Amino acid sequence: MGAPVVSIDGPSGSGKGTVSRAVAQRVGWHLLDSGALYRLVALSGIEHKLDPQDVEGHARLAGSMQVRFGTESERERVLLDGQDVTGAIRTEELGQGASRVAAWPAVRSALLERQRAFAEAPGLIADGRDMGTVVFPGAPLKIFLTASAEERARRRYNQLKEKGSGASLSALSREIAERDARDSSRAVAPLVPAADAALIDSTDLTIDAVVERVIELGRRRSLWA
Repeated sequence: MGAPVVSIDGPSGSGKGTVSRAVAQRVGWHLLDSGALYRLVALSGIEHKLDPQDVEGHARLAGSMQVRFGTESERERVLLDGQDVTGAIRTEELGQGASRVAAWPAVRSALLERQRAFAEAPGLIADGRDMGTVVFPGAPLKIFLTASAEERARRRYNQLKEKGSGASLSALSREIAERDARDSSRAVAPLVPAADAALIDSTDLTIDAVVERVIELGRRRSLWA
């Protein structure tokens, strides 16, 4: 690794994206949202009119995308080939598409070195599902952030309501359960905590409380002041 890395892994809806962005802002480090990369692969496949099962085509797109993650404000910002696609990739359709392409070894292989290249000075906050187990196994600090399935479904429901999107809480609960099962049982890089990860259950915690826990763990490891 070219710089120190803090990996923050966990299931969908655990809050890891918001926490990762907040920590990156606090300490002035770079940010990698690996889940967004898989959503971007799925989006690129749609834009290029690929067959949803075209593994090689999606792998080629994964290797050629130009991606940047903004940390200039509290709002998420994802740029693909210079275009802001933040809103476009946060649909339920793209979430399911990301879970599908993430199970393909060819796509994961195409993205592996690209993800590692994000580790630049002064450091990287890497958000995903296999950051601490596969992409950055030598990271000096690994976090596994989780929450109950019910709480994660509620959070997603509230997010969609705020955006004016219709959603069914029961349907979201089913989708999260299905995605958890798919992500945890896939043959390549399943969603599991690294053996040396610090486990944080965010079910009853605020975002600020989780961020403070991560900041304190980083201080103990002398990653920042």
